[in-house]
Amino acid sequence: MLAVNYTNVRKNFKDYCDIANEDYETIVVTRKHGGNVVMISEAEYNNLMENLFVRSNKKYYNELLESIEQIKEGKTQIRELIEYE
Repeated sequence: MLAVNYTNVRKNFKDYCDIANEDYETIVVTRKHGGNVVMISEAEYNNLMENLFVRSNKKYYNELLESIEQIKEGKTQIRELIEYE
């Protein structure tokens, strides 16, 4: 996580956008009078939203945890996918 002041981000906006996207770095834009802003890549934002969605649906989240346990216990099967034209 980088903490950078507003003026520096404004002068080097493209560079900080590249850092957020290419390095998946979280950038905290600090402001003199508070109200800081966090800058992340769109991919990171989408990942956060997906995780919030999954965790907010208790039934879906429990099914996911159960599936993870089945994988850990070796209770999986490999199957061929059927392609339809």
